[in-house]
Amino acid sequence: MSTTMISADSHVTEPPDTYAPRIDARYRDEAPHLARDDELGDIFVIPGMKVPVPMGLVAAAGKPAEQIRTFGVRFDELHRGGWDPEARLADQDRDGVAGEVVYPTVGMALCNHRDVDYKKACMDAYNRWIAEYAGAHPDRLFGVGQTAMRTPAEGIDDLRTIASLGLRGVMMPGQPGEADYDSDVYDPFWEAAVETGLPLSFHVLTTRETSPVRGPRLNGFMSIIRANQDVIGTLIFSGVFERHPALRVVCVEADAGWVPHWMYRADHAFKRHRHWLPAGALSRLPSEYFRDNVYTTFQDDWVAFRMTEMVNVERLMWANDFPHSDSTWPWSQEMLAEHTEGLGDRDRERILHDNVAELYGLA
Repeated sequence: MSTTMISADSHVTEPPDTYAPRIDARYRDEAPHLARDDELGDIFVIPGMKVPVPMGLVAAAGKPAEQIRTFGVRFDELHRGGWDPEARLADQDRDGVAGEVVYPTVGMALCNHRDVDYKKACMDAYNRWIAEYAGAHPDRLFGVGQTAMRTPAEGIDDLRTIASLGLRGVMMPGQPGEADYDSDVYDPFWEAAVETGLPLSFHVLTTRETSPVRGPRLNGFMSIIRANQDVIGTLIFSGVFERHPALRVVCVEADAGWVPHWMYRADHAFKRHRHWLPAGALSRLPSEYFRDNVYTTFQDDWVAFRMTEMVNVERLMWANDFPHSDSTWPWSQEMLAEHTEGLGDRDRERILHDNVAELYGLA
């Protein structure tokens, strides 16, 4: 495959010293840290959260399905590229990607922490670390910072700090510290995001207390994308994109094959039910805001390559999710050769390179 590929969603594996040396001194003794458990193996413990981050899942890229396990893995068994930027280049070369937009891993769980002050301190520390990591190879590692969104005003300060660190985007918590994202109190924040040029990302598994799932535990995997769809709907139906047409939001790791049906159903709801189910003032159909303002990333969602005529192909971005358990690494090239068969050269270039390069201002 001749296309120069950039992964729109990859991750780090935060090393043991990510937080404590960089966190506000008040939280140093409570910083997220790696712990060794005789039964669970190495786990990342976040004080104030009941469930630790399972290292077995966060760095299972390349393992056969039958070997993937949640716990019982040692940190030194994980992909070194998760925390070593020099080793990361070899991982990229093996998968045939020229660069990656890099998100946190422990930081995903931190989005769900109930103590917003603690969350703010941890995210500030992480932003300093990821700036060092990505800064080692800024032409191939494109770091995304985090904001706790305690208040809209502080969120604006975070945007400016993240931009000053040379990071390329901002990962948002599923739930902000004040009112929900449909409130117009966030209008100054949305405008600041446009002014700084930093795309805002909502990643799966960063929203607390999603709906309970029925049946076997595996059924829970099917519900992962629901919270992202709810966030996108909140922004569209409340008129955020109506008021801020230049705002760009990324729906990360929630697949993309569902988008045509979601747009149809959103338009149906607006046409038939908006008078008894009020929403914001919209001058266009909901699907039009989705087409213009929302990017989606996906890994092995082959459906996404089949429905390009039903969506805005300039908003689709492929990703390898390295080094997580859902990653297509190291067989991305083989998978994409199959999934993109029959796709025109322009659409292939847009999905695998051009869209992410344009969104994040990459060379």
